[in-house]
Amino acid sequence: MPSACPYRIRVATPADVPALRSLIEQSVRSLQKHDYTPAQIEGALDHALGLDTQLIEDRTYFVAELLDSSDIAGCGGWSYRRTLFGSDHGPGREAAFLDPNTDAAKIRAIFVHPEHARRGLGTLILEYCEQQARFAHFTHFEMGSTLTGVPLYKLRGYTLRETINVPLPNGEVLSIVRMMK
Repeated sequence: MPSACPYRIRVATPADVPALRSLIEQSVRSLQKHDYTPAQIEGALDHALGLDTQLIEDRTYFVAELLDSSDIAGCGGWSYRRTLFGSDHGPGREAAFLDPNTDAAKIRAIFVHPEHARRGLGTLILEYCEQQARFAHFTHFEMGSTLTGVPLYKLRGYTLRETINVPLPNGEVLSIVRMMK
């Protein structure tokens, strides 16, 4: 990314939901096609992969928008709830609150528009989410990463803990990697 960052990060609002759903679908279809089959992608969208509006309600989901146009280029968040990954309709939803003294904050749903991929935006969003979680007194982080995200997160200090095979509504299975930092 150039030294002058072309993005600003702000808290996502309910008005962003349609644009976020579109960005997430474009990101998954384009950037994850080398790690998952078309059937896995179709089954995962709006299930294991997608927007969790609870994060917007909690004000822990963010958009990265272009400075010159306010177009959304990426998104991501963190959570003080137990849910590890997934959309509003995803598996394993747990709304219980985490304790920053004993639990890891959940890094959630980082997606970058394909036109902004490989420019440092994913790292920018990840670092912002970690910073915000630290402000809430969390010192450890956990995520459910797609196979596509694992190399980035390893570079950013996350370690692999386990692979979770998530059954999808269409009968496919999606591998998600639980990672910690």
